Amino acid sequence: MAPALVGMASRVEGVGMMEDWQRLRSGKERGEWAELQFMAAAGRSFTVCKPWGESSPFDVGIEYRPNFLRVQVKSSTNRIGRGYWCDLTRYYKRGREYTLEEIDMFAAYLIPVNVWYLIPAAVLFREGTRGAMLFPLKQPVYKNSFHYERYKEAWWLVTKSRRGLSHFGE
Repeated sequence: MAPALVGMASRVEGVGMMEDWQRLRSGKERGEWAELQFMAAAGRSFTVCKPWGESSPFDVGIEYRPNFLRVQVKSSTNRIGRGYWCDLTRYYKRGREYTLEEIDMFAAYLIPVNVWYLIPAAVLFREGTRGAMLFPLKQPVYKNSFHYERYKEAWWLVTKSRRGLSHFGE
């Protein structure tokens, strides 16, 4: 299907109505689509900047008053039990982890349920995690699984400075 048609619902013979994201042919296309979804959502309230090319370690910049946050957008369709696993590692430059000198926040989009998690990078770096288990629909069975639920649709975090976000990792 032509990329220009992504975003328009259409009937596919023998399949019925497909969700927009189900038509994407690769992880790269899905990532690009998720970045567009983030820019559309954030652009309603904030100034959004997209770095030119693919050499920047962050996907989207967000301006809010004097602040500029570097956001790495990730997405997931990977349901496991009651939640979704979102991989937060690099797809390029494998083996090299993100750092606070490169990004300030992860925006994790759970595509099937249309939910965003805005997680300060300092939180994830402190924990040394390579991914996050997120529970947008049903609460997890174990209390220690609630690590990231406070970041569900946490758009207010975009108003923080880099320094303000770094305190979440303490």
